[in-house]
Amino acid sequence: MNDIPLSTLYLILLVLIALSAYFSSSETALMAVNRYRMRHLANTGHLGARTAQKLLQKPDRLLGLILLGNNLVNILAASIGTVIGIRLLGDNGVWISSLVLTVVVLIFGEVAPKTIAAFNPERIAYPTSFILAALLKVFYPLVWLINGVTTLLLRPFGIRARTDVIERLNREELRTLLQEGGLVSNNHQRMLVNILDLEQALIDDVMVPRQEIMGIDLNDDWETILTQLTQTLYTRLPVYRESIDHVEGTLHIRSVIAKLSEGGLTFEGLKQSIRTPYFIPEGTTLMQQLLEFQSRERRMGLVVDEYGDIQGLVTLDDILAEIVGEYTAEGKERSRNVRQLDDGTYLIDGATSIRMLNRRMGWNLPEDEANTLNGLLLEELEVIPSGRTSVRIGPHVMTIVELRDNVITKVLVRSEDKD
Repeated sequence: MNDIPLSTLYLILLVLIALSAYFSSSETALMAVNRYRMRHLANTGHLGARTAQKLLQKPDRLLGLILLGNNLVNILAASIGTVIGIRLLGDNGVWISSLVLTVVVLIFGEVAPKTIAAFNPERIAYPTSFILAALLKVFYPLVWLINGVTTLLLRPFGIRARTDVIERLNREELRTLLQEGGLVSNNHQRMLVNILDLEQALIDDVMVPRQEIMGIDLNDDWETILTQLTQTLYTRLPVYRESIDHVEGTLHIRSVIAKLSEGGLTFEGLKQSIRTPYFIPEGTTLMQQLLEFQSRERRMGLVVDEYGDIQGLVTLDDILAEIVGEYTAEGKERSRNVRQLDDGTYLIDGATSIRMLNRRMGWNLPEDEANTLNGLLLEELEVIPSGRTSVRIGPHVMTIVELRDNVITKVLVRSEDKD
């Protein structure tokens, strides 16, 4: 190399450092690229994404090629640097060139390119995948040999290369990806996360409590029943005699609306329109019940406990509202149970769902103790209050302002977590 001009050696060294930067950035970019977005782009015909995906299907070969190229150019760069150092500084040039070249390669060949690739993986991974695919074909025998020897050395330790690994996400990992990945809009993100929550939420959390069930009592006089049918906000109503414990079925207002509007609806005609009641065991998850509603072609069911006693009523709309929010007249009517007063406090109906309060207000009330605010306060107090009573739950001071038949009906809530 003594016959090669220093300017040529400098140029070769510069090219080798650039190649080192290329291999380093390629490795980081391909390993950091979003696999799910890459899969989507590959399915839509993106050639770079498709090539990168094919390379990543055999990561041992890809890493073998990148490390082969990176080490080769770094060793050559060290040799060229040593020659330059000796020609410029004599014997002292050996250690001086090694020290200088280590710093230069570390900064310009490793740290800087890998940092850039980590922040811009797609911009580097997809274009470079074409070059790496071509290099892999050229150097495949050498890469295959290196990987083969490596596999033989690792086999005694029980380590075997696998190329059939499929990335899977559990529910919590997918939830984190949706919440922090910034992949979809806030509205879509919220709905997708709510769908995942259906596996954990129970119908007990969204059902209309027994005491709030609105229905038709066949023992009422006919004029009362007609008035109820014409003024109800609900599209489906349970039908019973005397109490909900003696339920006879459910009535869809649409099945009688024509005769009702013409004044031709009779008591017998009403009874013929009643559909067999559908019962749901308490503790059923919302996702399971959503599938049950679909398979049975039902939209409303009565929730019963282990003794067959009716505990509440749940509709398909209640479950869908957990995904998209309240969108029906009856759902919005129930959501009006929370009213903010001028002083910033909230007047809340005691039958309001704890789950709904947490989601709507951003609170963190315990959901494992009770389903409603009335139940939660009774659990905290452990006695039925005799009058106006206050209790603190977290940062919220809750004052019972109305009690009816041993049931808390109105609660004043003041949050003390505000500055």
